[in-house]
Amino acid sequence: MKISRVVAALERFAPLPLQESYDNAGLQVGLTDVEVSGALLCLDVNEQIIDEAIAKNCNLVVAHHPLIFHKLSCVSNLDYVQRTVMKAIQNGITIVSMHTNLDNAQGGVNYKMAEKIGLTDVCFLGQSHCFADITYASGIVGNLPAPMSASDFIQLLKKVFMVDCVQCNQLLERDIVKVALCGGAGSFLLDDAIACGTDAFITGEMHYHEFFGHEQEIQIAVIGHYQSEQFTNEIFKSVIERDCEGVSCYLTETNTNPILYI
Repeated sequence: MKISRVVAALERFAPLPLQESYDNAGLQVGLTDVEVSGALLCLDVNEQIIDEAIAKNCNLVVAHHPLIFHKLSCVSNLDYVQRTVMKAIQNGITIVSMHTNLDNAQGGVNYKMAEKIGLTDVCFLGQSHCFADITYASGIVGNLPAPMSASDFIQLLKKVFMVDCVQCNQLLERDIVKVALCGGAGSFLLDDAIACGTDAFITGEMHYHEFFGHEQEIQIAVIGHYQSEQFTNEIFKSVIERDCEGVSCYLTETNTNPILYI
């Protein structure tokens, strides 16, 4: 099976036109008209990921975050992006990114987060858009299986997303049932979450001043960018195994999170 067929399966699930205007999802490096030896699935791409792909005999790396996000003025050894591009080309490895198109797609990153914490009655949050016959949006909202105190809710997030701490505003004094979320940097959806009457909003990143003024209005829970999107490779795996039978898929064993909690 050629890499192009694997890429086509991923893009049927999350078409590239669903990505935001600033994004650079899709083919990053390499050729697609070659037989796939295996696919390494990850969140970020760096030199260690390419080394892991080589060790696992994978000539395809499928990542959430684009390796090439900003214009490359040259390809040398000046930074990790350039070095990773060079190493991938030298070893015949193709790199593909499924970024905000996968964030926005039904069944994508946000739906995976919702699945992990058991949300039901899940639907899109905020303004939705259409491409062909596909509806998409940047966030989702759903309900917990049962009301939960704010303290227990935060403990659930710590357990599910394997985080040592969660950045929160003042803990709600009412139970949490309705939850909105957006993986990664999703603070732009906080007002939408408030407008639709949610009890809590989960995202990966928020600025300091955005926490102010929402005491007892909504429970803000910021769990970290990497942590919020860490299960994205499971989506890749399910799509490839369903639509490209026989392709060996590997969830990365490399932790690419550049942020340390000490």
